[in-house]
Amino acid sequence: MEGPFKYIREGKFSRVIRMGTRKSQLARIQTDSVASRLKELYPGVHLEIGEDILPTIICMNSLYINCIIGEKSLFTKELENALEKNEVDIVVHSLKDLPTSLPPGFTIGAILQRENPHDAVVLHPKNAALTLDSLPEKSVIGTSSLRRAAQLKKRFPQLEFENIRGNLNTRLKKLDEKDDYAAIILAAAGLKRMGWESRISQILGPEDCMYAVGQGALAVEVRAQDKDILEMVSVLHHPDTVLRCISERAFLKQLEGGCSVPVAVHTEVKGSMLYLTGAVYSLDGADCLKDTMQTVVEIDNKVSESAQTCEHVGVTASSVSSSALEAAEKLGMDLANALLNKGAKDILTTARKLNDAR
Repeated sequence: MEGPFKYIREGKFSRVIRMGTRKSQLARIQTDSVASRLKELYPGVHLEIGEDILPTIICMNSLYINCIIGEKSLFTKELENALEKNEVDIVVHSLKDLPTSLPPGFTIGAILQRENPHDAVVLHPKNAALTLDSLPEKSVIGTSSLRRAAQLKKRFPQLEFENIRGNLNTRLKKLDEKDDYAAIILAAAGLKRMGWESRISQILGPEDCMYAVGQGALAVEVRAQDKDILEMVSVLHHPDTVLRCISERAFLKQLEGGCSVPVAVHTEVKGSMLYLTGAVYSLDGADCLKDTMQTVVEIDNKVSESAQTCEHVGVTASSVSSSALEAAEKLGMDLANALLNKGAKDILTTARKLNDAR
């Protein structure tokens, strides 16, 4: 690397770099994983994690990463306030939780290699060895996601779906210690990062439940004008994941969707082809519009100077060819427009009104 951060590798550059995250076990694990990757990419530094939770200091020789832990409300607004005030320099998010339009002055400087993006079934212990298909009729399934509920109501009409809130720890405790739910649906990626992969009873493929935009990927949010930090984290980009997630985010943005309406995606990169399947659902899953499109995305090392500052749905990816980024974004927009032309706006508007009225 030829920019300012080459001096970190040589032990000649000193700067305090602070990472912000929220106070949850999963958020901390995700932030620690990014810090570990930075250590791997800058092997000349020494990584130490302090014992105090507030704040936790991660020391990398002359490079210090200060992980400021806060409540869940810090996850978005307060952490971005801290970025704006230069109190933190890097914030690690689950990409699915970030809006498709970031506040002015912020950008996603890195999207790491995606973990399994699919949803997982976690059964109550008494239902071990069963599946959603084999659960007794009227079994109650817990999920906090409109997207999951809409798809699964249509696929498994014999089951009942009820809301369940809380972080992973809380939801699993509610499942295990009560008889309210026969199973709950969670993101496979979160369970794996927590070391709870053994709790996964069933992975839901796209024929059962397509996933949320950006699900399974970690995003590193930084100040757009902080070129040193942007250069540093850019090496964390995983090209295939970047292209898949840009197409997904462009699809959602063009639909003007969000967490209040059921929108689902499935993407694949095969050779030089990027495939995107997208769908919109009514809250009960009865109405659905779904389609698939593809485009060529040549992943190479030819990056134009304009790519250094060009954003695609909030993502700055200078290490990925600009033509591939543009093709991925256009793919998402084209698929969204195709569904809108078929009546997707009416489905989404109705779903949003019904959800707001609850």
